Amino acid sequence: MAGLNKVILIGHLGKDPDTFTFDDGTKKASFSLATTESYKSRDGDWQDKTEWHNIVGYRYLAEKNIVKGDLVYIEGKIKTRKYQDKETRADRYLTEIIAEKINILSRKEDRSFSNTNQPSGENVSPSQPTQESQSPKTDNAPEDDLPF
Repeated sequence: MAGLNKVILIGHLGKDPDTFTFDDGTKKASFSLATTESYKSRDGDWQDKTEWHNIVGYRYLAEKNIVKGDLVYIEGKIKTRKYQDKETRADRYLTEIIAEKINILSRKEDRSFSNTNQPSGENVSPSQPTQESQSPKTDNAPEDDLPF
């Protein structure tokens, strides 16, 4: 039977991605991702447990415009690699998530965009769609009751 190595994570970036370009032009980005789960302790108090993951993305994924604090969806696979510590010459192991898909779910709250149509510094209620999010209507398009 064949195995399956699939990881799905939703979390916040712990730092801005470190990017590197190889000699052949291939780009690599690496960053930490925090996933937090909440649970009730035996005392009845809510506790948070945060797990940190090392994420690596290559090629077009390394060009994603993401920054520390952004909430992202990551799909990929777990890979453990072995390296030798330069000082102690001891074998070390590093477990990473090799991203195959990175989707931005929400931006860090205080991030402003100077080169897009996004409003900067405006408070927009999620229940009130902005002008950009409303679908344009044309005069010759019939209206229907379809939800999509």
